[in-house]
Amino acid sequence: MQDITAQLMTIFDGINMWTALGVTFVAGLMRGFAGFGSAMLMAPIFAMLFGSADMVVTVVAIELIVSFQLFPQVRQHADWKLLTPMSIAACAAMPLGVWLLASMDKNAIITGVSAVIVFFVVVMWTGWRYKGPRSNPATIMVGAISGAMMATTSVGGPPVLLYLLSGNDPPQVNRANIVTYYFLTQFLLIAIVMATGVAGIEALIRAVILLPVMLLGAWVGGRAFHGLGNENLYRHVALTILFATGVFGLLRGWLIG
Repeated sequence: MQDITAQLMTIFDGINMWTALGVTFVAGLMRGFAGFGSAMLMAPIFAMLFGSADMVVTVVAIELIVSFQLFPQVRQHADWKLLTPMSIAACAAMPLGVWLLASMDKNAIITGVSAVIVFFVVVMWTGWRYKGPRSNPATIMVGAISGAMMATTSVGGPPVLLYLLSGNDPPQVNRANIVTYYFLTQFLLIAIVMATGVAGIEALIRAVILLPVMLLGAWVGGRAFHGLGNENLYRHVALTILFATGVFGLLRGWLIG
């Protein structure tokens, strides 16, 4: 029993544990009331707490389990003709992302993911949408960029979200496409990162510990906010939280650099 306790204390120590639990709960709230943003909130903070490689495994493992839970509910609405080439391209680009993860400085990764978050929030606030064609080359390019970003930072959602939301698909199709894309790609990413030895088993144990907090936050967020009927307000609150997190990560990177 003492050995297990000691091992857990090496995974979480002191303020890092409480910070991780708090951030995970807020990420769950965002997932519950806004439907997005949980990985983007956790990524820069977990990278500061645990290192960039462990951050990728922990965040992606948590997101994968949530996607696994949602996938049976949405798979019939997914656009498989679009998602198949996108997912294959993402998986093919992941080794490049893992190489960057192993090669780059932790502070550079924190700064990079923070910049991606700030850019994504600004784009969402302006209401800009991709107007180009949804051709196979464009779909493959978006998937490849997303896969490399996901492997390096755990945040591969922005290019996919902006691309998928550019069409005229109904909300249930957009939701199904996003959930299915993550479901198809995240398991392979964890396997690649673990197989290369970039991150250790502690990152997966940390995800298991944090998952119930994430699920609780998502449940509270869904129950407390969706019933109130002002989803635009919650969307702006989520974007504001993400923007503040991204700016904090950028400032930290610049100050350290």
